[in-house]
Amino acid sequence: MDRIAIILLMCCFISSCEVTDQRREQDINADMINVPVSASGEVNEEMPEFEFENLIFEFGTISQGEKVPHSFRFKNIGKTDLIIAKVEGSCGCTILKGWPKYPVKPGAMGKIDVIFDSNGKRGVQSKTISIVANTYPSTTVLTLKGEIKAPK
Repeated sequence: MDRIAIILLMCCFISSCEVTDQRREQDINADMINVPVSASGEVNEEMPEFEFENLIFEFGTISQGEKVPHSFRFKNIGKTDLIIAKVEGSCGCTILKGWPKYPVKPGAMGKIDVIFDSNGKRGVQSKTISIVANTYPSTTVLTLKGEIKAPK
């Protein structure tokens, strides 16, 4: 009987560790975004702020079916930690590969890794990536642009 009790306790402990690990990845979410703006529209000067190398990436002309990877690099030029709560592509052809899931310290660099998949696309394309963070404004939009040549 004691062995069964010990085994049950160990199972409970192990499963609680798994829940804790899963919860850590979910700790940052859109509910954490609080943009302190006064009634007069003034923004708190202590807020974090994105400074992207480029908001638009032009990949040029590619053949249908090609995949184009890109990293949108940024720096937190604000005075407090920058927290990215959500990153979304405008369509399924924009694959989000990664972004900081932890607070980005003032002065620190980060990147949003994406892949544009041109499979089934043709002509001029413009796809967006929306980032929700504790910045002002709270949403920043990045753009992928280019032209896809379909096979003849």
